[in-house]
Amino acid sequence: MPLALLALAIGAFGIGTTEFVIMGLLPEVAGDFGVSIPTAGFLVTGYALGVVLGAPLMTVLGTRVSRKRMLMLLMGLFIIGNLLSAVAPAFGVMLTGRIVASLAHGAFFGIGSVVAADLVASEKKAGAIAMMFTGLTVANVVGVPLGTLVGQTAGWRVTFGIVALLGVLGLAGIAKLVPELPRVEGVRLRHELAAFKNTQVLLAMAMTVLGFGGVFAAITYIAPMMTHVTGFAEGSVTWLLVLFGLGMVGGNLVGGRYADRALMPMLYVSLGSLAVVLALFTLTAHNKVLAAVTIVLIGALGFATVPPLQKRVLDQAHGAPTLASAVNIGAFNLGNALSAWLGGLVIAGGLGYTAPNWVGAALAAAALVLALVSAALERRDGAASAVVTGRTPAEQPTAVHH
Repeated sequence: MPLALLALAIGAFGIGTTEFVIMGLLPEVAGDFGVSIPTAGFLVTGYALGVVLGAPLMTVLGTRVSRKRMLMLLMGLFIIGNLLSAVAPAFGVMLTGRIVASLAHGAFFGIGSVVAADLVASEKKAGAIAMMFTGLTVANVVGVPLGTLVGQTAGWRVTFGIVALLGVLGLAGIAKLVPELPRVEGVRLRHELAAFKNTQVLLAMAMTVLGFGGVFAAITYIAPMMTHVTGFAEGSVTWLLVLFGLGMVGGNLVGGRYADRALMPMLYVSLGSLAVVLALFTLTAHNKVLAAVTIVLIGALGFATVPPLQKRVLDQAHGAPTLASAVNIGAFNLGNALSAWLGGLVIAGGLGYTAPNWVGAALAAAALVLALVSAALERRDGAASAVVTGRTPAEQPTAVHH
């Protein structure tokens, strides 16, 4: 794998850290600004919405800029946002900093996925994408716990200052290691937008929303579930999230490896297994050992879907994949927001803290159904193409199949 992927992974590590570290620092931030915890929660919600909106916006603004230069500009935006959060004199200023940083998130991963795939041979593209996303998964194992610890001991402003420094490292790495890839000639915004007329692109994005939404339906409410149902002490939640992060790292690497060999079967296995494990979590949540094992599996199976889904979008939006790739990153965050809302509804309805697991299982199962529909449509279109060209299905180019 090229060293340029290391630079992308460093940037991804910084972005992953700033996205999730705020969850462990909300009490400190709320106390310093004199706002309630629910109000401080807008720092999480605002970031997620910024990712959803910023992914297409920043990608469109960068259509006339080389991908390397756009990645550098996005890291610059990320640095500014985190520095603004670190020195914010008022809550509104910090919220603005969070939103500024979030605008870089979706476009960075979207454009970075395209760059990573272009750096390697066709049979290694999903693995290259997974390598970049390793930075995001490792952030949940190392960056978030350490950032939380630093924030609770030295102050949350120090944490965001350190995250800004990570952005500087990522920017320097991209400038030094990422090559100036030749731009695809003749591709304009209308070509990028045309990708959204492709049913397969839309199905892949819907799978992203539902599949990863299934993960966050359970993980969003992991703290009350583990303390009230399983019986863990509050201090144990941090280490349970580290286990979740370790699962994410392993699942991401496995997903990237096998998606290059058999993309759709990889999705069938990961989404189907995820639905089953989430359903079982309603039972295993009552036992400490089984709950810990289940959390690792949810992280692994959930992130095993990321490289194949991202590659699926790149494959189907061939010729103009940048905007579709970025929007698919926004789809992950849309799934997070949707599942967190649905999980909150079932808890508020009196169904208990394990009820979000059923929501997650249903979302993952729905994503599996869409994967099966997508494959069926692809086979149908391949057969129709065979009739038109006079070839038998066996004589069709293998690129149609994944």
